[in-house]
Amino acid sequence: MADVLPLVEARLLTALGEPDARAAVTFLGTDRVEVLRFQEGDIVRYATLGMSARPMADPTAVIADPVAGPRAELVLSVRGGLADTDKVLRPLAVLAASPQVEGVVVTPGASLDVGEPLWPGAPFTSVLVAEPGGLVEDLELDEPMDPVRFLPLLPMTPNEAAWKRVHGAQELQERWLTRGTDLRDPARVSVPLD
Repeated sequence: MADVLPLVEARLLTALGEPDARAAVTFLGTDRVEVLRFQEGDIVRYATLGMSARPMADPTAVIADPVAGPRAELVLSVRGGLADTDKVLRPLAVLAASPQVEGVVVTPGASLDVGEPLWPGAPFTSVLVAEPGGLVEDLELDEPMDPVRFLPLLPMTPNEAAWKRVHGAQELQERWLTRGTDLRDPARVSVPLD
């Protein structure tokens, strides 16, 4: 099923243009994950490539289906030049490898935490997985394979992550929207949660 990745890369290039940088990370016992960087004006986008090579398996399943099951790649968008966000490459690769390493299925509304700042000085250690379909359209694959979904990641401060655990992803996103939070600001402070 390795032939999925050229199709995924082609979809990313169609949606985001040519990457201006790419890095590869391999963790023991996992497939290689690349992170591609795309520049569009003052916005820098980082997209994983490799997470969708295999379907994500339900951790309670006795045997993982090698063909059917959800597939995804991760996309993070930040304002460039305000922080050393290129250091996010390794944390993004860790998140993209989590289905293989930890047996998790990454879906919209989920929180993913790397346990350390996403980049040096970042006020974020986790991300909220948002709904796909806006920036990069789903990539349909031949049956019985599920489509590849390109999941946007929204950085969360520790306070926002804790609030989200209590109130839910939808409530946090509504609070961000109501307060006009710039989710692409790599140095933003936590939204007021009172």
